[in-house]
This record gives sequence, structure tokens and C-alpha cells, in this order.
Amino acid sequence: MAQAPDTPDKRATGRQLQVETHGLDVISDAERKGTPRTLFWPWFGANVSVLGLSYGAFALGFGTSFWQSLAAGVIGIVFSFLLCGFVAVAGKRGSAPTMVLGRAAYGVRGNRLPSVISWVLTVGWETVLCALATMATATVFDRLGWGGGTGTKVVALVLVGALTVVGGVMGFDLIMRLQTVITVVTGVLTVVYIALVADHIHWSTVSAVPAGSTQDFIGALVFMMTGFGLGWVNAAADYSRYLPRSSSGRGVIGWTTFGASLAPLLLLVFGLLLAGSSAKLSAAVAADPIGALTTILPTWFLVPFAVVAVLGLVGGAVLDIYSSGLALLSAGIRIPRYVAAFVDGVLMIAGSIYIVFFADDFLGQFMGFLTTLGVPIAAWCGIMLADLALRRRDYDEGDLYRPTGRYGDVPPVPLLLTVAATALGWGLVTNSAAGWLDWQGYLLDPFGLGGRSGSWAYANLGVLAALVLGFLGTLALSRTRVRAQEAQAPGPRDAGAAV
Repeated sequence: MAQAPDTPDKRATGRQLQVETHGLDVISDAERKGTPRTLFWPWFGANVSVLGLSYGAFALGFGTSFWQSLAAGVIGIVFSFLLCGFVAVAGKRGSAPTMVLGRAAYGVRGNRLPSVISWVLTVGWETVLCALATMATATVFDRLGWGGGTGTKVVALVLVGALTVVGGVMGFDLIMRLQTVITVVTGVLTVVYIALVADHIHWSTVSAVPAGSTQDFIGALVFMMTGFGLGWVNAAADYSRYLPRSSSGRGVIGWTTFGASLAPLLLLVFGLLLAGSSAKLSAAVAADPIGALTTILPTWFLVPFAVVAVLGLVGGAVLDIYSSGLALLSAGIRIPRYVAAFVDGVLMIAGSIYIVFFADDFLGQFMGFLTTLGVPIAAWCGIMLADLALRRRDYDEGDLYRPTGRYGDVPPVPLLLTVAATALGWGLVTNSAAGWLDWQGYLLDPFGLGGRSGSWAYANLGVLAALVLGFLGTLALSRTRVRAQEAQAPGPRDAGAAV
């Protein structure tokens, strides 16, 4: 890791941009380029958003101290992005999108269930990021006296939505170029922001924040996992599939984890210091996570802050809309990839309109969204990682597209395991701020954890339980199936070309 990250492959930057035509098909060896270091750029660019500062307030909101929140953040961020790194290895080994590679574990049509869940999660994330960029722009304009009302929000939403949709529709090459620019610009301006507001930090106030219980710490830890790596794990192989087959697996894991974790870790530390220094700022972040950060800025830096905020959020949204389009195709919708990305963009804008103009409580709904979908995604992640660990050979790319191939059509074990892990997980999570989730937590009382109002109610153990059950269940129940698959002779490799 001592060397500086490579820039995106020169062949990519030297050729004319065009709409990517690849969908679920296998990437040919002739089109595979770069080194694992090139993964630094999309992952860093997608996670350098100043939203990372707001996670300091989110973590302290669980009732933990600075040191507890920091430990929860470091463990949650690094571990969850390490999971992304492991899944990214599957892309190098299989040359196909993440949710196509999942067919090895789930079967060709059985994989539609996790594909739908993945699609909902990525569309939800891109919607949140687009809405946050819109609200941040309106807050900056309001502070400058330029008007931050409905008209400003509409214009900001159109511009942010357009940037995101164009990036998603154009595809891989534009995304790699865009993320390089976003990385440099947002990195520099974020450092300037930190320097400008450093005098708002009061260590005596931060260190006086009382410590929370073990349950509070676990709740903050799980929230960090779902807010960072578990929100990306279902798309982790979408970019590594363009690397040569000979690429180092350790390099793929290392550069994915490093690139994705670096900015959130640094931003989290500073966010904890800011939020711990001001209860007022911490409370304001819950309502407007990005805009609240402008209240401590000098006026002259508000426009640069708007640039860094919007670019950082767009960087994440572009990766989400690209992967959500692939997930929609994997769910069985037969349209070109760029059309799928456009459809998701329309849904993203519609959802952003609701958040910006109608929703009252952003943080409560956001946490409910993360924990609810975090449970089945954690179950999928456990199954996917265990399946990957059991395999000794690369995927048979042709059979990933054939229901009659070695991976099967609708194998019952992974589907039943996903349902069981999700049912267990939802029974162990709660969210009182989102009324539509009152039905969750139904296992807290039977398991002796104090019920929906007990000390374990907000630890969100269900996410960890789903991850562990999915992983261990697959190791125990799928070993023979995987060995039988790998014992078969290779099939024709042209099935993916027709998709």
C-alpha cells in the first residue's frame, strides 16, 4: 500500500466517451484492463462525501461516548468494507456483475429474490444522496441570501438528478473519469473545511460526553456497518469485473477496503469532535445532515462547500444508479442497461421529491431504511461470502446464464436460508422513529432480551445475526453442492454474450 494509487487506465481516458453497452454479459479478456490500484478511485470518490462528518452525530445519538463512538465507527467501517473487498474478488474471478455472480449460490432464477432486494437498496441509497445534495444546496443559498425556497430546491434537484442519471446511463468509463475528478476536488475542499471549523472543537466538552452501555455501543457499531460497507456490498464486484483475471486477489481486497474506508474514517473522527462539542449542531444534523454543517462556516466558503457537498454525494449516487440498473436486469427485466439506469433515475427523483418537500423526520426514516434492508442484505452477504470461500475454481461464466447449468435454477437451500436469516434479523431490530416499522423486534421478548422497550431493543442485533446465520448455514449446507458443481466439465462460454 506504500505506492500512490494509479490513475484509471490510460486506454480508458484516451478513447472517446460513449454509452456503455454492457449489461449482465461477461466482460471479455480484451476489455479487461487496469490493476487493483485503480479500484481506489471509484471507492474513494464514492465515500469522500461530507456526509461522513454527519455520522459523528449519528453515532453519538446512540448514547455512546467519543471513544466508544470512535471504536464503533472504526470497526464498523473497516469490517464492512472488508466484506466488500471479499465480494469484489468474485468480480475478478467471474467477469460479471455482482448480482449475476450470486447465481452460483442462488441459481439462475432463484437469484431474482436477492436481486430485487439489492435493487431496492441501491435505489433507496441514490435517492437519499440526491435528496441530501438538494437540501444542502438550498441551505447554502439561504445563508447567502439568494433564496433557499422551493424554486432553489427544484433547480438543485434537477441538476443533481441530471448529473447522476447521465453518469449512470453512460456507464463504466465516464464513472471512472468522474470519480477521479470528484476524489481530487472533494478531497482538497474537505481539508479546507476542516481547517476552517477546527476552532469549533472543544475537547473538554467532547471528553465529558458520558459513556453508554454495551448495547448502545453495539447499536452504533451496527449502524456504521449498514451505513457504510453493507450499503455497498451488493455492488462490490461491479467494477472489479473489468480487471484482468491475473489480478491479485489480495490487491483487490486491499485496495477496495483502503479506498472505501480512508475518507469515512477521517471524516468520522472530525465529525465526532464537532458533534461532541455542540449539542445544538448534533441535533441539527438529524434534520439536515449536510446543511447543518454550513452553520459554522464563514460566508465566503459557502459556495465551495456546496460544490464539495454536491460532488461527494453525486459520486456515491452515480455508483448506486449504475449498480441499481444492473440489479434490475438481474431481477429478470429485459431492457438495455442504460434504459434500466434511466428508469432508476426517474424513481430516484420521485423519491427525492418526497424527502425534500414532504418528509418531516429524515434521520428516523433513514435509520429505519438502513436497518430494515440491512438485514436481508446481510443475509445475502453471508451466503455469498461462504459460497465464495467454498469455491476453489473460477466461475463457469456460461452456466451463470443457463438454468440447466451446474448452478441450477431455483435451489431451495439458499432461498430458505435467506428467508430464515431475514426473519431472525427482523425479529431482533427496532426503530421507534419510523412508525411503519413497529412490527419489528418480535423476537426480543421470547429471546429474553427485554422486549421492544428493553436495553437490547436498539442494538440492532438482527443485522449481525442474519450475516452470521447466512454464512455458517451456507458453509454447513452447501459444501457438497459446490463440490459437485466444480467437478463438472466446463460448459460453453457464450451464454452471457446473448444477454
